Amino acid sequence: MRMKLSVKGTVDRWFNKIGNNPTLGLTLSIFGLMVIGWIAFGWNLGNIGLIDETEPLFAEASRQMLVTGDWITPFFDGDTRFDKPALIYWCQAIAYAIIGVNEWAVRLPSAIAAFGLICLAFYTVQWYLVKQDQLEQVSRPTRRYLISFLAAALMALNGETIIWARTGVSDMLLTGCMASALLCFFLGYAKEETGENSQPLISNSRSPFPNKWYLACYVLIAAAILTKGPVGIVLPGLIVVAFLVYVGKLREVLQEMRLLVGLLIIFGLSVPWYALVIWRNGWNYINAFFGYHNLERFTEVVNGHSAPWYFYFLIVLLGFAPYSVYLPVAIFRLKFWQRSYWLCQERFQQLSLFAWFWFAGVFGFFTIAVTKLPSYVLPLMPAAAILVALLWSDLFSGTVNKKGTQTHGHPDPNKDDTKTQRHTDESEHWLGANRTSQYTEKLLPRSSLVWSAWLNVAFLSVLATALLNITQILGSDPAITNFHQLIKQSGLPVIGGVIWLVCAVLVAGLLLNRRWDYIISMNIVGFVAFLIFVLTPTSFFIDRERQLPLRELSAIIQQVKQPNEELVMLGFKKPSVVFYSHINVNYLTFPQQAVEHIKNQAAKAIQPPSLLLLAEQKKFLQMDLQPDDYKNLSTKGAYNLIRIPLVKKKKMEIS
Repeated sequence: MRMKLSVKGTVDRWFNKIGNNPTLGLTLSIFGLMVIGWIAFGWNLGNIGLIDETEPLFAEASRQMLVTGDWITPFFDGDTRFDKPALIYWCQAIAYAIIGVNEWAVRLPSAIAAFGLICLAFYTVQWYLVKQDQLEQVSRPTRRYLISFLAAALMALNGETIIWARTGVSDMLLTGCMASALLCFFLGYAKEETGENSQPLISNSRSPFPNKWYLACYVLIAAAILTKGPVGIVLPGLIVVAFLVYVGKLREVLQEMRLLVGLLIIFGLSVPWYALVIWRNGWNYINAFFGYHNLERFTEVVNGHSAPWYFYFLIVLLGFAPYSVYLPVAIFRLKFWQRSYWLCQERFQQLSLFAWFWFAGVFGFFTIAVTKLPSYVLPLMPAAAILVALLWSDLFSGTVNKKGTQTHGHPDPNKDDTKTQRHTDESEHWLGANRTSQYTEKLLPRSSLVWSAWLNVAFLSVLATALLNITQILGSDPAITNFHQLIKQSGLPVIGGVIWLVCAVLVAGLLLNRRWDYIISMNIVGFVAFLIFVLTPTSFFIDRERQLPLRELSAIIQQVKQPNEELVMLGFKKPSVVFYSHINVNYLTFPQQAVEHIKNQAAKAIQPPSLLLLAEQKKFLQMDLQPDDYKNLSTKGAYNLIRIPLVKKKKMEIS
């Protein structure tokens, strides 16, 4: 015990040194965030090929913008692509111009958006904890830095965020813009009360412009609209309005936000591109984007993406794993139903309440929507991370002030602020095991925390068991022959199962010893180990078996394609071929369609001498072509690349 207290005392003295040296604190904060960001988003970001089917659609549309110079209308494979607005294409095209057309450039906007978000979250949580210390007249740099880094780590190191931050689509860019806008709103809302803005409070109240954080919020909402459309303003607007109505400050805050000015900023930045693309494409764009990709996705099932009402419960449980088991107790501790308590709190003290409205708003909005996809609830992951981090802030709050009064981190509805506890040992800056347990009982229902921790152990154990039996759970992949056998031979499921099983045992040991402050850290360490030793090798394995054959065939197509020769893809739709070959593709589903298409092409008066056919082996065999009817150019994985002479076929039909 003395050794543990000595270590904690050393850590506290180190953090106190950082707290007393702002330059050192800023330097170490930047370094720590860069480490988290590199592990989560940067490591091997561009070392894996594009993943079919969605990612290459964005990548190729952005490449077309750069090649053609048309920055208004996105195109893919010769047709307009109205699925998403232009911001993601602009960002990828700019990245192409800087570092070249490659996988790094495709994914860089998503990674930057994710990294910027965790940095802003780090700042927000640390500012909140500084204000808390000022209110209680204490200095707790240890707690401040640990909880801020914990929030950033939880936000970055979860499956949902890592997947989309490493994928070149619009979802992470939308989340970065929307979540950052909500954080900026809260900073503007909280700092308005304290006068911590670019102008003094009295002067700012007379200014026609809102404070700098509200301005940033408006700019980010405009960026969200340019990333994914109306949802970029509707969803954050619903969250902010619901929160302000609850705390009884709707009219007051809307006035200080200078809402009219804000709307002019939002629409002034976002509307011009929409006006230009509508002017150029007319009702085709309006019907496709606003009608199909927005209204119909919310009210009807699109592309077969339907799911039961509890779908997002499972997505949050698995996507935010393994920390998701603590979300119920993190939400319960707020006692958000005790409105009278929250109305009495200062604005900055309402961060956890705002995070709850943020989480519930996104979850409820997309649960109501009929079309359901796992990426839709990505914007609630930052709120979940803040809720869990603030839950743990109560376990890092054993600092003693100069008067010998114990302080704590988060306001509790059941706590009498006039009552304090006296401690005579000021050297005990971090609570020991027994004192942590006693203190936690006062802030949280002990049974809730204990049951959540045991649920954590059970969840990790189930996860380990599932990985050890993954070959019996996964279905087959037609693009990978002997899929189950290859997975088993890789040994990755065993490694993953062992990692989570060891993590479960260690969490159980910490729980039995009431080492609450280390439990969440053990989950993060387990996830990092899983990312390094399982997820990353798995992504390379899937890329090698599933995507590499298509990249190799695309390179061959570039070499062998003759002028005006058509490329037909039969039986599957893999847009990565378009991106890597730089050739438009004609997609056909059934073998009979391909046979008819070949006959029609051969019957034309003016035609290229042949066409290229890229087909799955099963579909190719169903065409019943004779050996003299085609030339096999290459076979990679489950795919055949052949050339079919059209002139010869036409002569045969004439004779």
